[in-house]
Amino acid sequence: MTTVTKDTAGAAGGPPSSSQLLTGTLPSYLAPVLLVGLAIVVAAALAPLGMLSLPVWAATTFVVFTIAITVTSALVENRRRAMDRFVTSIVYACFVLAMVPLVALLGTVVVEGIGRFDGYFLSVSMQGVLPTMDAGGVYHAIVGTLAITVFAALISIPIGLMTAIYLVEYGRGRIKAVIVFFNDVMTGIPSIVAGLFVVALWLVVFGPGETNGAAGAIALSVLMIPVVVRSCEEMLRLVPNELREASYALGVPKWLTIVKVVLPTAIAGITTGIIIAIARVIGETAPLILTAGSSAVAINWNLFNGQMMSLPVFIYSQVRMGGAVNYERAWAAALTLILVVMLLFLTARMISRFFAPSTRR
Repeated sequence: MTTVTKDTAGAAGGPPSSSQLLTGTLPSYLAPVLLVGLAIVVAAALAPLGMLSLPVWAATTFVVFTIAITVTSALVENRRRAMDRFVTSIVYACFVLAMVPLVALLGTVVVEGIGRFDGYFLSVSMQGVLPTMDAGGVYHAIVGTLAITVFAALISIPIGLMTAIYLVEYGRGRIKAVIVFFNDVMTGIPSIVAGLFVVALWLVVFGPGETNGAAGAIALSVLMIPVVVRSCEEMLRLVPNELREASYALGVPKWLTIVKVVLPTAIAGITTGIIIAIARVIGETAPLILTAGSSAVAINWNLFNGQMMSLPVFIYSQVRMGGAVNYERAWAAALTLILVVMLLFLTARMISRFFAPSTRR
């Protein structure tokens, strides 16, 4: 018969015993319990001093907890584990700090926009609605945003993906270096410059005063193409060369290897990169004001005929007019835009999961 000691039982997965403190390993529950306890102690210490505010309380708790867990680990475990716990605390703190503005932004948009966000707001336009009237909706802006973004994606995705395939699979020498250089330059181009470029192009081709959704889509594609190229290029480079070599060894030509092996392997990352590029341009305002117009109030499905409203421009125009009703419409439109972006990300995840190669054997 085998006898299991308390220390062995704790190491085998059972509840940690008090003797673990003597064996050089802190129990897993110590960090969260210590954090909660110190948070209560810090709050009790700051309250009599009149310094109990959320930022001061959070910062003080973090500093005290980091010192406490590091010193405890150094005494019970060893110096290496203590440094690991110190760095882990810093990483978690940075993560929480990065999440604060995101959560605050989403919370503010939801709180301010949920009051007007309903079926009526999503199903009517602003045609015949005066700025001071408590009526109207954002349906025409949703139609314009989806139409312009889809057309921009139809332009950008093939060009960006083909360019990335050339850079990874075929590109050599000076031509490749020139393409990479100009793609990097275009990645940082201001959005207003893209809008001015398309306006100048439209003036040459169609004459002055011609603003429509197609011009806005072209302006967005100028911003979207370099993002698609860079993201797709990085994903294609992550495909192991062994997969390509195995395909070549079977006599499969290079173009078919790219279509049947490389692209399916990288499809999840490519899809994510494309959605990031779409999210990058779907909220642009300046190029669309110059190219698609900012005064459209009716539903317009034709990209090539007349001005077309979009959600970012609608938000800008409502805030510019001022007034409580217009601010409410602007917040509700901002909430709609966030939900549209979330829907795009969910769709991309489902597409990448459906087309990704199976890893089951």
